[in-house]
Amino acid sequence: MQEMIGLAVFDVEQGKRVGKVLDVLLGSDWSITGIQLENRSLFHSSIKAVLWDDIVAYGEDAVMIRNQQAVCKWEAEHIQNTFLSGPGKLKDLSVLTEDGIRIGYVTDVYFEHELGNTITGIEISDGFFTDLMEGRKVLPFVPEMTRGENAIMVPRSSEQLLEKP
Repeated sequence: MQEMIGLAVFDVEQGKRVGKVLDVLLGSDWSITGIQLENRSLFHSSIKAVLWDDIVAYGEDAVMIRNQQAVCKWEAEHIQNTFLSGPGKLKDLSVLTEDGIRIGYVTDVYFEHELGNTITGIEISDGFFTDLMEGRKVLPFVPEMTRGENAIMVPRSSEQLLEKP
């Protein structure tokens, strides 16, 4: 998901740049609901967003949307989950097992665009030195994962599911 942040967003109909990706919006069902675009206004209670269904394609250089009408305004207080910013962000949340073991914190979220907008795993760090010595790990998505206010709760056996990216 981090690779999408900062990408230019273009409208396919006119080839016009409409902004760049500031954040990714997530649903409570672990799906990507849209992208948040940069907003040049300093005093705003709304954000510029594009729903996932209006994204035609994305690559390493740009996100392509249907047309400029796909850009809509959302009230910021109605955004529940994001990847990078705001009160509902996933990045840097602790990942805890149901029996109280902290297996790390979220550094990235993975999804396969060929499979749609469903999250397939979360990248987990266990700290700077562990990352240097062992590298980060990926926890494949399991339906029992829940996002709490201050942590992502995962089943007891999740530590055994960790794999190298």
